[in-house]
Amino acid sequence: MRRKFLLLLETGLVLAGLLMAASAWKIHSALEQPLNITQEELLEVPKGTTPTRTFYRLEADGVIKDAFWLRVYWRFNLAGTPIHSGEYRMLPGMNVNGLIDLWKRGEVVQYSVTLVEGWNFRQVRAALAKDDKLKQTLNGLSDTQVMDKIGHSGIFPEGRFFPDTYSFVRGITDVELLKKAYERLDEVLAKEWDKRAADAPYTEPYQALIMASLVEKETGVPQERGQIAGVFVRRMAIGMMLQTDPTVIYGLGDRYTGKLTRAHLKEATPYNTYMITGLPPTPIAMVGREAIHAALNPVAGNSLYFVARGDGSHVFSDDLDAHNSAVREFQLKRRADYRSSPAPANGAVTPEAEAPIPAASPDTAPEAVPQVPPQEPAPAPASAPAPESVPPMPAQESAPAPAPAPDAPASQSPQ
Repeated sequence: MRRKFLLLLETGLVLAGLLMAASAWKIHSALEQPLNITQEELLEVPKGTTPTRTFYRLEADGVIKDAFWLRVYWRFNLAGTPIHSGEYRMLPGMNVNGLIDLWKRGEVVQYSVTLVEGWNFRQVRAALAKDDKLKQTLNGLSDTQVMDKIGHSGIFPEGRFFPDTYSFVRGITDVELLKKAYERLDEVLAKEWDKRAADAPYTEPYQALIMASLVEKETGVPQERGQIAGVFVRRMAIGMMLQTDPTVIYGLGDRYTGKLTRAHLKEATPYNTYMITGLPPTPIAMVGREAIHAALNPVAGNSLYFVARGDGSHVFSDDLDAHNSAVREFQLKRRADYRSSPAPANGAVTPEAEAPIPAASPDTAPEAVPQVPPQEPAPAPASAPAPESVPPMPAQESAPAPAPAPDAPASQSPQ
């Protein structure tokens, strides 16, 4: 009896060993099998999908065989290892083991979207809405509802997102990307605020953000940002109006068609700095770190005016006579290749060849401007002239040029 038992035990152990060997061979074969594809394909793994479900889906699609044995392998060797959602690049010649290595490393396909300095929030929304790799959740929502969804209710969205190139995986929502851009702006603004000049004339970072947006829209020449911030700060210090065209354009909204007229300069909007003193109530565009730094560290000097040369740079003037002379030279006799922004570093291109800016999102309407408390006036710098000694900032129609019709174009950057 005992001999019979030992024989059965020995037989069972042999069979178990053979079964284990066969299982190991099947698992090895399943792992080493090449993917049945002839060209690159993307495998999308939605959130919450398990490896088992993914193996069986690949088997149903004819890409692999023996999904059962791959499930066994994962269960006994990689139990508890998550499979990251996203897309995985499957290449001809790759085997299942190579695909699993991608899963273990979370090596998902990355996409990117670029938010550009100087864009307004409607352009940001339009760019995100056109990206089919993002999961769209904001279509049809107002700007207020968008800010509710990203967790910042009551915040006016203009200028509150940082321009940068953001990487993401397929399936991330537009809300998640906006959250990242909002948090990035807060981070950059806080760091630059901590490094601000001792005499920076702001009582809160938001005022510096508004100023930075004016600087961003006035120049793309890096070395000029601090100078332009200096001009604006000196004007504020002595009670002069900022008189900067981009604020007027922003206040016009969709009514701006590419030509700024003198009638526009006389139109009362919360953003028309030809009609109001101090800063406008909100930023007018997204700003980069350099513009924020310039706003918080304005360059000292005496200039109170600047005018565009036509190559993207500006002429700065200390007094009205010098400014009017520059206007006559660079605005009233514009060069054929006049540009309000600098040419790209790789060579001059015509405006038509420049990268297009997304149109405003058609399903969103402009929202009411929030009531922002005016900033406290900054003390005038010791080197600044007293208010009574500063030449009054002329209305644009008083420039030494023939008087145009009421709807004639205003000169660009008439500061």
